Amino acid sequence: QVQLVESGGGLAQPGGSLTLSCAASGSISGFHAMGWYRQGPGKQRELVASISRGGSSYYADSVKGRFTISRDNTKNTVYLQMNNLKPEDTAVYYCNASPYGPGTFDFWGQGTQVTVSS
Repeated sequence: QVQLVESGGGLAQPGGSLTLSCAASGSISGFHAMGWYRQGPGKQRELVASISRGGSSYYADSVKGRFTISRDNTKNTVYLQMNNLKPEDTAVYYCNASPYGPGTFDFWGQGTQVTVSS
C-alpha cells in the first residue's frame, strides 16, 4: 500500500504558475508510471501528464508546452510544474501511482484544488 499526498494547489492568476508536489509514502522508483489527473467542475477526470519508470513523459494536448512533469526517486516525489495557467485549468488535481501498468491496481491521492482566476 502506498499513500500519496498532494500539495501546492491554490489560487493563481491567468498567466501565472504553480508547482504541485506528490509525496509517496514508499519507494516509487520501480513503478511503471506516475501521473497527474484532473477533474474540472462538471467534467470527467482526465489524464494531464504522466512519466514512466524510464523517464518518458506524456502530456495532454491542452497542457503541452505549459506543464512539465518530473520525478525525484530519491525523495519519492513527483512534481507538476504548471506555467501560463488558464481559467480552464481550474480543477482538482490528483496524483496517481501505477506500479505495474494499465489494467492493474493503482493508487490515488486525495487531490488538491487549483483555481485560475483574476
